[in-house]
Amino acid sequence: MSLKKNMEFKIKDGFSPNICFSESLKIIDVTDGSIIIQMNKSNRRGVFPSDHFYYWLNKGALVEIKDHQKRIS
Repeated sequence: MSLKKNMEFKIKDGFSPNICFSESLKIIDVTDGSIIIQMNKSNRRGVFPSDHFYYWLNKGALVEIKDHQKRIS
């Protein structure tokens, strides 16, 4: 999966970095080695090394929210 700015992900129970109990996160910026995110219940941003972010995706702890799902919810 190619990560892009403004992509949104639903946070599942297995996502241990979720210290603010958010339900989703949004990618603010993508650089060569890191992903900058904003969780929906936090005023602060976080930075993940790219390989760590992909780990959580592959584990199923982060699930992409498609545009269609955003419109109907």
